[in-house]
Amino acid sequence: MRVRNYNRNVGKRVLVTGVAGFIGASVAARLLGEGHEVIGVDDLSMGRKTSVPAGVEFIECDCADNDVVKRLPRKVDQVFHLAGQSSGEISFDDPIADLEKNTISTLNLIRYGIDCDVERFMYASSMSVYGATADAPIAESHSAVPLSCYGVGKLASENYLRVFAKQLPSVCLRMFNVYGPGQDMSNLRQGMISIYVAQAMNDNKIVVRGSLDRFRDFIYIDDVVESWMRASTRDGVVGKSINIATGVRTTVAAVTQMIAAILPGVAIETSDPTPGDQAGIYADCTLARELLGVDSDVQLSAGLERFINFLQR
Repeated sequence: MRVRNYNRNVGKRVLVTGVAGFIGASVAARLLGEGHEVIGVDDLSMGRKTSVPAGVEFIECDCADNDVVKRLPRKVDQVFHLAGQSSGEISFDDPIADLEKNTISTLNLIRYGIDCDVERFMYASSMSVYGATADAPIAESHSAVPLSCYGVGKLASENYLRVFAKQLPSVCLRMFNVYGPGQDMSNLRQGMISIYVAQAMNDNKIVVRGSLDRFRDFIYIDDVVESWMRASTRDGVVGKSINIATGVRTTVAAVTQMIAAILPGVAIETSDPTPGDQAGIYADCTLARELLGVDSDVQLSAGLERFINFLQR
């Protein structure tokens, strides 16, 4: 990220849900590195306890449980809510379970945040809220008509936070395709780049479900973490939904070719698309630049090289 002047909180007590997952663990590590006290929550249904950074006070529980509020500490300054089911494809397997993981959990934590009078509630939303879009940069003002149960749940959570805005200051970060070290390489139903890299490394081929002409906006994990940190401190962000992306349109054909260039000999095949998949989407990042002062520094080719080198250690 290109660093601009902004205020940092010092010595906060922060609750991070989904702390054993890819983005949650990365955010928690950054918080610890900046001197904050971190209480981490995860039910370990998808995350791994070994991923929880050393120094986190860990609580194993499901944020969708009715009694979760009773199990959490009463004094925290901020909540970073990253827990949830994160696959559009998987959300069709059991829409009720997806609703519980992604929306009931948020309602429980809204109640918790209000009771504890937290100063800021940070919510992990998704590009999936937009649904079908034109081949143009998508700003936060674009209509939100999700195509998957997952997207519906994410949008519902954003709306619940809006309803309770007067009681709970919140920020919704609509993350696009995040990739990088820490992703679960065994989950072949979530994370486009991690799926392709895992297939390339394990099978020497990439099977693309859907058209190679589909396009996405891929952002490296370090840039995402920086955006979370800035959104937790910046003035003017409360009540906003903000795209966290690069603004770069990249086709599936291009990203698979980049992977094949790093891992020579990898074949690329296609098969039937997944349900609820977006044909193409990339972000207008104007709001993130204005409110967070961020620009993505990690180009996709460099990020892929860094990611694959990490996995080959």
